[in-house]
Amino acid sequence: MTDEPNLTEGRARKALGQHFLFDPDILRRTALAAGPVEDRTVIEVGPGPGGLTRALLKEGVKKLIAVEADERFASALADWPESKSGQLTVRQADARKVHWRSLIEESGGDMPAMIIANLPYNVGTPLLVEWLKTDDWRGEMALMFQKEVAERIVAGPNTPHYGRLAVLAHAVCDAHIAFTLPPGAFRPPPRVDSAVAVLTPLQPDQRFADLETLEKVTTAAFGQRRKMLRASLKSLAKSRGVDATEWLESCEIDPTARAETLTQDEFRALASSLADQR
Repeated sequence: MTDEPNLTEGRARKALGQHFLFDPDILRRTALAAGPVEDRTVIEVGPGPGGLTRALLKEGVKKLIAVEADERFASALADWPESKSGQLTVRQADARKVHWRSLIEESGGDMPAMIIANLPYNVGTPLLVEWLKTDDWRGEMALMFQKEVAERIVAGPNTPHYGRLAVLAHAVCDAHIAFTLPPGAFRPPPRVDSAVAVLTPLQPDQRFADLETLEKVTTAAFGQRRKMLRASLKSLAKSRGVDATEWLESCEIDPTARAETLTQDEFRALASSLADQR
């Protein structure tokens, strides 16, 4: 097994949104937040100097696939004994451009793969939305975000953080915050608190399949969240040749309601109805 991560291996780069964890207890909690990783394939994005990587390897992952954009850290991880033995696969790449299913197959991993990561702040949200849209290769996720982003993922209707991200997340997953961390837990410390959001896939018969349409509906609805739905959804409805008020009423939704009051089932009904207009 590798030695403890060396703080001198490389400074965090602001442009890459890097903030590193080194506390062994916090790293182990993060590694196990979504459940046991023993004998599982796990994807880690932004491993940096390898603190969480080491924690995951200690917990007995079968295959760990680390995607790192920073050449300094990717090269260092590629020299670890676990990389030489095949337990650890390191890919230097921008995570936003990775074809995940192909990477898992090429690395000899199993599906569904867990995703456990202290995500770089500047790519966390777009990566999550991408991962939510495909569940054939993806399993449980434990992801470190800025606390406000984590709260947006787990929020329910009629709460301040409820929006597009929460609706998309709960369409395919159960989501909760496992724990929060203050800035001082990281090096360098960010300006905000952080939190680990755990997302567990729903059973197949409970998931909403058409996240592309659901994303269109939620983007329009929450894009003008102070407006009534008949106004915020007007352009989207018109693009499908329907009247917004009639569309809402056909789904048994009050056209004067606002987006933050709608439930998961009501957003699903809107998306299903809109898809039928194609």
